[in-house]
Amino acid sequence: MLNTLVLFRLVRHEESDSTYRLGHRLFELAHRVWESFDLRGAAAPVLDRLADEIAETVAIATIDADEVLYIDQRSRGGAFGFRIEVGRRAPLHCTAGGKALLAFAAPHEQRALLDRIRLTRHTANTIADEAALTAELALIRARGYAISVSEHVEGVSSAAAPIFDHTGKAIAVMGVFGPSARLPNDRLHVLGRDLMAAARQVSGNVGAAPMNITSQLGPGHGADPAVACVLPWGAHLAEGPVWIAGHERLYWVDILAPSANRFDPVTGENEELRLPQLISALLPRRGGGLVALTQTGLVGLDFATGATTPLVDPEADIPDNRFNDGKCDRRGRLWAGSMRLDASRTSGSLYVIEKDLSWRRVSSGYTAANGLDWSPDGRTLYFVDSVPGRIYAFDCDPETGTVENRRVFAEVPPEEGRPDGLAVDSDGFVWCALWDGWRVRRYAPDGRIDRDVGLPVPRPTSVAFGGADLKTLFITSARVRLPSRVLTEAPFSGGLFALPVAVPGLPTAAFAV
Repeated sequence: MLNTLVLFRLVRHEESDSTYRLGHRLFELAHRVWESFDLRGAAAPVLDRLADEIAETVAIATIDADEVLYIDQRSRGGAFGFRIEVGRRAPLHCTAGGKALLAFAAPHEQRALLDRIRLTRHTANTIADEAALTAELALIRARGYAISVSEHVEGVSSAAAPIFDHTGKAIAVMGVFGPSARLPNDRLHVLGRDLMAAARQVSGNVGAAPMNITSQLGPGHGADPAVACVLPWGAHLAEGPVWIAGHERLYWVDILAPSANRFDPVTGENEELRLPQLISALLPRRGGGLVALTQTGLVGLDFATGATTPLVDPEADIPDNRFNDGKCDRRGRLWAGSMRLDASRTSGSLYVIEKDLSWRRVSSGYTAANGLDWSPDGRTLYFVDSVPGRIYAFDCDPETGTVENRRVFAEVPPEEGRPDGLAVDSDGFVWCALWDGWRVRRYAPDGRIDRDVGLPVPRPTSVAFGGADLKTLFITSARVRLPSRVLTEAPFSGGLFALPVAVPGLPTAAFAV
């Protein structure tokens, strides 16, 4: 069978490593399929289903002459419906469909479009500043869908998600449109996640591999009764929990709100600070105050006012990347991992930022650089790359901040989820949140699974020890890219959870700046 596939160039044999890979003929056939691709035909059944389920106007659109062009639509809702005519055009910068197409364009194509279009203000909500629009596009790319609230037409809101071809290029969008009174902000985000699933179904109908956006596991394994939801917040992508002694508060971020948050476990009160750009982690400074990892690098942050002060950006020349998780070692260095906005390439790296703000890239080739922490003696650094499902361990010199001898500490099979944020307790055991795993897992120092703790949500994102005795494990979670049917099973997705533990964590280290 293999010989036949090789003969017809559907598979090729690599003599250098004795492996079989996809052949050139297979890619030629795939291109022929796309050359005759009927987007309207592929999308028609999905449009019909969505229009019936949502009872609003659903449409597909492409870019034509630097504008959004609507090429098909379905309307439901009778006399109170909102219709979009086929052939209608709209601006790119102030519609959900246009922003989604801009966000997922290749960097050079996005730049060319921004240079050509005029950022005309149509309503008070129109984003007419290029810097603000660029920040919004980065947010859309990380989130996976766009929303528009009265940005083009007063009183009309929309959500849209991209449809990709077999090469990963966004060739169209699928959007929902309707009166703002019927499409409040919360519903737009729910619809955005549903549109992502629908758009990938259209891609799948014509041969593209649909991207998984739902949890592979169900809640049947059961949540541990000791786990409590202490803040039912509904965050898009809660991350980076950190307990700051002296403040007696848990700080955390919602990357896709974007916002910085401060939670008081005694009163249950959460203070939210909305920010104009992606933020992925908050860390304390030895001299007081906070630093934050953002899409423009490391900044100082005044939580009371929201003011930011640029400090350093090691990836200023990689606009498609953003920083993700970060922590400080006990010498006051800040370690941070980066990733592509849509986690589609291995463009992420691990960096060390010193107290003089000089930086070093210490390891590269990661898809979704994520959780990191050290063993109690500081001589082992644990670091996650979520997409391949691996927790790595490095030998670390605490004095010099150098690492070597990278190895796989633990690997999570896809059917059990993917490793995300982690924290090490005072016994040297590693606690890790398993995205799409409905659980957090505790590993022994030798990599053996010590304990699984079931959760009532599919996407826990990170963990941190807190409380006066550091015996509370706080767990953040996400609802990003979860369609409404999954959220029905897991309504506390995006909330903050707490688990009492017997072994305390380690104190939070601060940045020495």
